[in-house]
Amino acid sequence: MKKNVVAIIPARAGSKGLKGKNIRDLFGKSLLERNIELLKQIDTIDKIIVSTDSQEYADIAIKAGAEVPFLRPEELSGDFATTEDTLIHTITWLRKNENYIVDIVVFQQVNDLFKRQDWIEECINSLLEDETLDTAFVAEVIDKNFWIEEDGKYIRLSNFGHKARQLKKHIYREDTGLASATRARILTEEKRRIGENVKIIPHTQFCVDIHTDFDFKVAELIAENFEEYKSILENGK
Repeated sequence: MKKNVVAIIPARAGSKGLKGKNIRDLFGKSLLERNIELLKQIDTIDKIIVSTDSQEYADIAIKAGAEVPFLRPEELSGDFATTEDTLIHTITWLRKNENYIVDIVVFQQVNDLFKRQDWIEECINSLLEDETLDTAFVAEVIDKNFWIEEDGKYIRLSNFGHKARQLKKHIYREDTGLASATRARILTEEKRRIGENVKIIPHTQFCVDIHTDFDFKVAELIAENFEEYKSILENGK
């Protein structure tokens, strides 16, 4: 049976770290437009929905080819609103107002730059091909050791001893804003974006998560000086 695959882009207007970051211009196009254009290239995506509290953002998104069937309510637009709440609201709104049942949610975060089309496609296809999977997402492969502080003591999270880097087990850092797909029921029934049975698509590519003006300038410098990164930014390839 055909699965309804919906990409949801949260894009509220009230960013505190970098004002207007979701529509900030990068080489002639806003971050929001670039994300929508990337998703439009993926045949398995049936709908691209932008969840925003701004009519300005909505107009930009619609012009770029996304749907904005509602403006996000105020209670989901503050600093403490969660991504899960935003995605669940979109799924529920589509079911109640358009009688449209979402099967797979493709989560996309506008401010995560240098994401690749094939990552998103692999996340979607993994769920379409394997019914037992709850979630598929991209994760950065890291070989460093990590610690946390607990009750005044430092505890090693990745206690693999003093092995050579090549012999250590990898740690995977979630990069769901770059590429992820999850079954809608995981969100609506369990109130989380990542289920128990997952597939991880590992990557070692340098990416930029934009929260400040410095982050934005780093992304600009990388794209200006490295053709590969300019191509990924422009085409997702």
